[in-house]
Amino acid sequence: MPTPAPAPAPSTAPTPAPASQLDVADALTALLRDTATEPRPDTQLEALTLAVAADLPVLLWGEPGIGKTAALTQLAEALDLPLTTVIASVHEPSDFSGLPVVGDDPAVQGVPMAPPDWAVRLVRAGRGLLFLDELSTAPPAVQAALLRVVLERRIGALRLPSGVRIVAAANPRSSAADGWELSPPLANRFVHLRWAHDHEVVVRGLGGTWPLATLPRLDPGRLADAVDFARRAVCGLLTARPGLVHQLPGSEARRGGPWPSPRSWEMTLRLIAFATAAGSSRDVLSLLVRGTVGDGPGLELLACVDRMDLPDPETLLADPASAELPRRGDLRQAVLDGVVAAVRARPEKARWDAAWDLLVRALDTGAPDLVVVPANTLAALRREDWDVPASIERLSGVVALSRRADRTAARVADRATASAKAGR
Repeated sequence: MPTPAPAPAPSTAPTPAPASQLDVADALTALLRDTATEPRPDTQLEALTLAVAADLPVLLWGEPGIGKTAALTQLAEALDLPLTTVIASVHEPSDFSGLPVVGDDPAVQGVPMAPPDWAVRLVRAGRGLLFLDELSTAPPAVQAALLRVVLERRIGALRLPSGVRIVAAANPRSSAADGWELSPPLANRFVHLRWAHDHEVVVRGLGGTWPLATLPRLDPGRLADAVDFARRAVCGLLTARPGLVHQLPGSEARRGGPWPSPRSWEMTLRLIAFATAAGSSRDVLSLLVRGTVGDGPGLELLACVDRMDLPDPETLLADPASAELPRRGDLRQAVLDGVVAAVRARPEKARWDAAWDLLVRALDTGAPDLVVVPANTLAALRREDWDVPASIERLSGVVALSRRADRTAARVADRATASAKAGR
């Protein structure tokens, strides 16, 4: 009879333990955190990255839960910068100014100020993103200690390397836990950006795809022109409006935001240069400028910037057939007024005719009402020996219609006045 085969030896390999519910929960959490990014136009994110590229401290203002911290975390990952988060409100002033360390002979060696561990890590790394969170809940003594950190990049005896960027976040005092207004010296060291949620961005991000944060692409060939443009814009405004050089707001709340000073104008100049070299949109530049010197001065500066790009009236008069007029109504009006002023300064028949050709071109390519005032002013400049150009016929209807509208408006106003007097 054949010998039966021996039974297989029992396996000695350990049987894997069943996954615990916590392990399964961790796996699910990891899947939820697994998100992607996509290039997507985002004005406030572009403004943030431009200010970070310009190495200026940024302060994000927004309601709790709006996504300020998440935006900074994603920014640090996208820029491959190690993120160091410091909750300003839970620290003492000595955590930023340094702790005194008494040596063997303090009378000879002095007493050095030892920096905290997070500052040492940043110096060792040589680069990083320092995120100062909950700034508006930091008491005044801590805010005072932060002045040197934000402006001079010094913490105790250490100086942060140039590769470290500083971004802070704060809630408005009305929604902050035991909130304080920012002190004017600290507020004036930041570029203030109002952080608001975008419904479409939030929905798409919750679906797994957030906007990609990238540093602006600066054109190497435009750097010198960008600096010249920024200097002309800022210096031109401050020459015409010297009262804007330094203007400390009267209310405590406004002093805790952006306001004009020589320091903030220097920051504004840098931002204009970076935005120009990067080809950023006017919306991005508006956020940055208004967030540095305030809404009023910022809007005045933007108006100056707009007019710096206007074509030269003499160039337009030299070749009216190929003139490119601005599309925006206020800028087009400024160009046409400038052309009429140039003819008034040097009245010649050829220049007068060319101005009429420009008005006809403006009529064909834009709103008719914009040519009414320049046409009337230009007609008043005619001399007796100048023949009326044929192009005036194209404009006569618009001017006549405008005059009829003015007369109608005057009659309506007169009737309203008479009715008001009769009702007394």
